[in-house]
Amino acid sequence: MRPVRIWDLPTRLFHWLLVSCVAGLVITGNVGGNAMVWHFRLGQAVLVLLLFRVVWGFVGGHWSRWRRLPLGPAAVLSYLRTPFSTHAWPGHNPLGSWSLLLMLSWLLLQVGTGLVSDDEIAHAGPLTSQVSGALVSAATAWHKGIGKIGLIGLVLLHVLAIVWYRVRKSQALVPAMVHGDKLLPESTPASRDATGSRILALAVLALCIAMVRWIVGLGGG
Repeated sequence: MRPVRIWDLPTRLFHWLLVSCVAGLVITGNVGGNAMVWHFRLGQAVLVLLLFRVVWGFVGGHWSRWRRLPLGPAAVLSYLRTPFSTHAWPGHNPLGSWSLLLMLSWLLLQVGTGLVSDDEIAHAGPLTSQVSGALVSAATAWHKGIGKIGLIGLVLLHVLAIVWYRVRKSQALVPAMVHGDKLLPESTPASRDATGSRILALAVLALCIAMVRWIVGLGGG
């Protein structure tokens, strides 16, 4: 057994920036008023992060790539049959893999509806003028209702899962997302996390920022 780099720096930064932005979105959305200015900014930041993660899933470190997610039915069923197993997965386990996809998809839907939402008082998404009134109404209802409640529920489930692994399986998941390493067999392949990959991550991030600026600009903002 030896420390193996599982989560590269770009993946770790993505994770903690996303956590911070989502927390900020929930707070500013509930406060309303002038805080909505930051709500819109954080929403755009989340969209940048989501686009980055999609691309990074193809060019990032070994365990951050989409093809490393054990999503197959056999893997999921095998995992469910041994809920108390202390086997440590190098990257995401089957349930964690599906949880990741669900969380990212839900956030993308929440941000997408936010772009075309309108509270009919003082705040409207940057793309409301580009879609029909019916779509604006439907998007607003989802964004402020099921979308918001569902997102909070997913976050709580994520936290409970971390506690479950710590208490029932004696596996601390958070430290690896801080320093990047897990104690694993020597044969476990490590994720690339050198200067070159970090420069690549910055280039991908710059492209994602440009893409979001372009999307927001479609509404004249």
